[in-house]
Amino acid sequence: MTTTPQPPNTETPPRTPASINVSAAPARDASIFTATRVIALVFTVVEVLLLIRFAFKLLGANADQPFVSLIYGVTEPLVGPFRGIFAQPAGTPVVEIAALLSILFFVLVAALIVALVRAYTGRRADASL
Repeated sequence: MTTTPQPPNTETPPRTPASINVSAAPARDASIFTATRVIALVFTVVEVLLLIRFAFKLLGANADQPFVSLIYGVTEPLVGPFRGIFAQPAGTPVVEIAALLSILFFVLVAALIVALVRAYTGRRADASL
């Protein structure tokens, strides 16, 4: 009795969850981590500039000094929309309420954007922000 040789099995086995390449998951997590860190960095810079403005106003910094003038000029568009929400006493404002409102607003916007990025990508929020 003679047996004929069988051709090699050229069919690919069905893909099971164990055979799927999962190397894309760490790359996706890394890109989400990077995106949230970039967002946090940008908003942190904005918030620090606003805090510096608030401190300058509180301490009565000389607005004619170039650095103080630069900080006021950069942050004015960020503070402007909040000016007039609450009444300021007449004279030179010691506590600039508009700057405080602006800082609060940008903290909330940053948290919202990070939460939206994480929700859109399906990653749960963690306390590392």
